[in-house]
Amino acid sequence: MMELKVKNKIRQIIEEVKKQIIYIVALVLMVSVFTGCGKNSADDSGEASHEHSEGEAGHEGEEGNNEERLAELHLSDLKFESLGIKIDTLPTRSLSGVVEANGQLEVPPQHEATVTAILGANVTSIKVIEGDQVSKGQVLAYLSHPNLTRLQTDYVRAYSQLQFLEKENQRQKRLYEEEVGSGKTYQQIQADYQAMKGEVKGYEAQLKQLSLNVKNVQSGDIYQYVPVVSPIDGYIEKVEVQIGQYVDPQTEMFMIVNIDHIHADLMVFEKDVHKVKIGQEIAFTVESIPGTTLSAKIYSVGKQFEQNPKAVHVHAEIDQKEDFLIPGMYINGKISTGDNQVKALPESAIIEEEGKPFIFMAEAHEDDGKTEWAFKAIEVRTGITEDGWVEIKLLEPIPDGTEVAWNNAYYLISEMKKSQTSHGH
Repeated sequence: MMELKVKNKIRQIIEEVKKQIIYIVALVLMVSVFTGCGKNSADDSGEASHEHSEGEAGHEGEEGNNEERLAELHLSDLKFESLGIKIDTLPTRSLSGVVEANGQLEVPPQHEATVTAILGANVTSIKVIEGDQVSKGQVLAYLSHPNLTRLQTDYVRAYSQLQFLEKENQRQKRLYEEEVGSGKTYQQIQADYQAMKGEVKGYEAQLKQLSLNVKNVQSGDIYQYVPVVSPIDGYIEKVEVQIGQYVDPQTEMFMIVNIDHIHADLMVFEKDVHKVKIGQEIAFTVESIPGTTLSAKIYSVGKQFEQNPKAVHVHAEIDQKEDFLIPGMYINGKISTGDNQVKALPESAIIEEEGKPFIFMAEAHEDDGKTEWAFKAIEVRTGITEDGWVEIKLLEPIPDGTEVAWNNAYYLISEMKKSQTSHGH
């Protein structure tokens, strides 16, 4: 019995030892696996780092190549001459700042007129048509109506009564001064005289507004037809009545405009208002008449913003008023805001590469009696543009007397790219 217990105990110990051995072996295997993975990761990281370094080097090389590509170009004297490249120092030129504005042709309100009837009447004749030139006081039409006749007869009656009251007033004054007449009677006649005098003045004012001769009406000449006359010099813009039509005092009959005073009315946006001043020159074109450029000078700058769009009115007197200019025509203007002495080159001397403007320094070299030209691209900034010239702002100073190319910038940049491509192969 004792022997059986011993054997069982030994068997249990052996089983425990086996379990421990298996656990240790498994642990060793796991450590080996993780160690191998870590090594592979480190290797991979090293390779990636190596590749990244190579990539960065590649980019740096590319940037270097880009700078090299725009660095320098060499041309033989023969090719230089055949291309007609113009070389000179960087000049100083007077350029004007420009503000662009749109608007239309307008006439000041004091040179436009709307003609209406003074009293209600019928149109009996029309003497003008649209487009006719008229002068101040010229008859445009005639009106006729019993009301107009009644006005004249009432005036004649009132005028005659005034004449009577004037004499009666003088007579009563003498009687009063001689203490023969009553003071009350004199005062009543004096009041009646003053009232009638005012009534007559009112009739005369209406007759003058109707362009009737007051003296003729006083003598009994009653006008059957009353003229409608132009209040200003100008051109008939609209005829808005017909023969036989009854017109009220508020009815518009004729529209007249004096285009001798036509001017440019431009809208300048808020961001440019501070640049615009009285006396500045404007070059403008009329949309409906392409190819024609006219000039004007600012005589008034508005002091209040229009809200849509937020801009102010700028009025300019046109230097030469052509016959084809009509109020309401749309125009496009360029306002010269002042002369600036700046470094400038023709537009063909500047090329934009990758969003940056470049010009080209030029230098001639002698080699075995032959002339060779070297061109170097330098980055700049541009400013004012006017009449084909562009302001040049240097990022770094260049020596005095340095020559630059005045043209063929597109060709020079193309040749530099070709040269870089051939070197790359």
